[in-house]
Amino acid sequence: MRALCWYGRGDVRVEQVPDPELLNPRDAIVKVTSTAICGSDLHLLDGYVPTMQKGDILGHEFMGEVVEIGSEVRKLKVGDRVVVPFPIACGQCYFCQHDLWSLCDNSNPKAALAETLFGHAPAGIFGYSHLMGGYAGGQAEYVRVPFADVGPFKVPNSLTDEQVLFLTDIFPTGYQAVEVCDLQGGDVVAVWGCGPVGQFAIKSAWLLGAERVIAIDRVPERLEMAKQGGAEVINYEETDAREALNQLTGGRGPDVCIEAVGLESHGLGAAGVYDRVKQEFKIEPDRPHALRQAIMACRKGGTVSVAGVFGGFVDKLPMGAAFNKGLTFKMGQTHVHRYLKPLTEKIEQGAIDPSFVITHRLGLDDAPDAYRRFRDKEDGCIKVVLKP
Repeated sequence: MRALCWYGRGDVRVEQVPDPELLNPRDAIVKVTSTAICGSDLHLLDGYVPTMQKGDILGHEFMGEVVEIGSEVRKLKVGDRVVVPFPIACGQCYFCQHDLWSLCDNSNPKAALAETLFGHAPAGIFGYSHLMGGYAGGQAEYVRVPFADVGPFKVPNSLTDEQVLFLTDIFPTGYQAVEVCDLQGGDVVAVWGCGPVGQFAIKSAWLLGAERVIAIDRVPERLEMAKQGGAEVINYEETDAREALNQLTGGRGPDVCIEAVGLESHGLGAAGVYDRVKQEFKIEPDRPHALRQAIMACRKGGTVSVAGVFGGFVDKLPMGAAFNKGLTFKMGQTHVHRYLKPLTEKIEQGAIDPSFVITHRLGLDDAPDAYRRFRDKEDGCIKVVLKP
């Protein structure tokens, strides 16, 4: 089969690789009908996630048709159309039983690697380094899906691939980022980063009862999409974001600040240069400029929700501000399984059509160029869907 493989920093290629096989009686093989490039995939392209190996198959946002099942799979049959959550979960451990699916204790076969960096190992993730299990990803023609009775979610034939594909990651990720903040009504929500996750955080804030949503970015087409989604927008290259947020909230600050950028955040001035130099020389693995800004801007007693991916250590976080303002932090990989049914219902009811975020539809062979365009923000590229 054809698959997109990682070969080093800035080097991804579509290659012929062996077809996946059932390795466990609880496995299924899915023929991929749609897959997408995620913003966090760019961290792999840019070489900032450790333990990648040459030839690793990328991709964690995918859906398709079940073409083979193991002998112990009971809830799926050949021909079922499914979306597959990016975190892999066993369904039986303490964390799965407590609806904390991305923290599964049994799905990461490389747990010792993750424990070295994180203290404890999170769940395995498709196509996202050996730190997260070393699983082959879904930017391919076929994928082996472990724990097939737990993850894959059958979707209605009345909905198109483009309406349901983002249930695999970015729609639940944006939704969880807001939901965990427990909006009380009348809340002002500020979102740093208007990429795909930020766009879904904006949409989710309205679904969950926000009174105002303010979006911060620097890319014109992303800001325009946020504006079309009902947000007030701030271009941080033209306006000091913290001052603007104070003005927009009467000096109080947003009630909820959502960081939807992650470890490659763009900073301005000396702070931006500091982070870039330290990251390039592997002294500081992650650039936290947007997170610092969210902490400083959030109102006293407010909540900072981190949806952007962080993988290592960050410097100069304003913990004094966080402590003295009494901030609450929410963060983590998304518990996608928790949201599949309720968010599918919202799509069926017409409350949201997730396909709004798609700007590019391409074939799998176009994936290397699509990665570059997405990273470099060329051609108005916000979200790419690939059709293997």
